[in-house]
Amino acid sequence: MSLRLKVNPIACEAHGMCAEVLPELIALDDWGYPILDERPITPELVDHAKRAAQACPTFALLIERDTPPQREE
Repeated sequence: MSLRLKVNPIACEAHGMCAEVLPELIALDDWGYPILDERPITPELVDHAKRAAQACPTFALLIERDTPPQREE
């Protein structure tokens, strides 16, 4: 399983804290909203990603586990 960043666009208020903590995976658009790298989080950035999610004042940044697709039998 891998981890990926997700943002709740309704909760996000464009504070930009996430991009300050994790510039390797998060850029900001012209209005300050996060643009996320859609690739899985590399092991060396997992702790930084967790800090970025915790730094979000509106809890809009999430770390989700990718689950493998289920096989149909």
